[in-house]
Amino acid sequence: MSMEYRYLGRSGFRVPVLSFGTGTFGGKGEFFEAWGSSDVTEASRLIDICLEAGLTLFDSADIYSAGAAEEVLGAAIKGRRDKVLISTKATFRSGDDANAVGSSRFHLIDAAEKALRRLGTDHIDLFQLHGFDARTPVEETLSALDDLVRAGKIRYVGCSNFSGWHLMKSLSVAERYNLPRYVAHQAYYSLIGRDYEQELMPLGLDQGVGAVVWSPLGWGRLTGKIGRDKPIPPGSRLHKTAEQGPQMPDEYLYAVVDALEQVAEETGRTVPQVALNWLLQRPTVSNVIVGARNEEQLRQNLGAVGWSLTPDQVATLDKASARPKPYPYWHQDGFAERNPPPV
Repeated sequence: MSMEYRYLGRSGFRVPVLSFGTGTFGGKGEFFEAWGSSDVTEASRLIDICLEAGLTLFDSADIYSAGAAEEVLGAAIKGRRDKVLISTKATFRSGDDANAVGSSRFHLIDAAEKALRRLGTDHIDLFQLHGFDARTPVEETLSALDDLVRAGKIRYVGCSNFSGWHLMKSLSVAERYNLPRYVAHQAYYSLIGRDYEQELMPLGLDQGVGAVVWSPLGWGRLTGKIGRDKPIPPGSRLHKTAEQGPQMPDEYLYAVVDALEQVAEETGRTVPQVALNWLLQRPTVSNVIVGARNEEQLRQNLGAVGWSLTPDQVATLDKASARPKPYPYWHQDGFAERNPPPV
């Protein structure tokens, strides 16, 4: 397997098409314990496997296990920081203090400094806002990020979970005042979650913002372990986390899984590998975040690169996963001559 690298949006920064999500590191709190609880020894082994495969980008956040995920990642990469790329996120509440939340200058600089200490590094390669803060002026947010960039503490900036107008307003302010521009948008996108295609994908194409995809297996539903005659396995984290993620009718999920199983049989690949490969062929996608609680899961996810689905197989998956579009997108689809769809 040869890892592919892509430019991150309209920047000169190249990243592997797969990154490793460290939400499974630490295991503090009921939610993250259900997700995973890799300690430093386990994390080091998973990172070894990633680096052997050319996967060099590791994604974290200050809220993952209340900072423990960053601490485990930092300890696991000690002595080899020059071999890895680190992305992390801040914005969600990270403490009881009134200012321990949001995208204010106070919180972002404080969050970045704490992340650097937990990670044991002097810089973060990609620093992302975990969500939009409507209470803080965009100018204040981008000015704080500018200070961090100029200080050499972060290299590139991105955002996550923004609406289209959140992202476009931020890009406009960045251009007007010559402030750092978001080159990445970490967004939910999967075969059973295609909302990203309506507003954010056309925006990303037009403005040069690369998608960094989180939960590419649909909140754990496209693992191949769930299907029409396969209920959620006893050990699945979905028993504890399903209600906190995207919802969908069972029949829709089963129809998509049926198509995935058909294509998996045709290709000799697994259901997760097919689901991930489909994403890697979508416009704007620079990187897909994969997670793993053990070596077996990691090696299976790494098998999503180095090959491609055929156009017919992509069409099969597209048809099975298509859903009615909300207004104004269904209306716009009727005028493709002047408003062509991104896919």
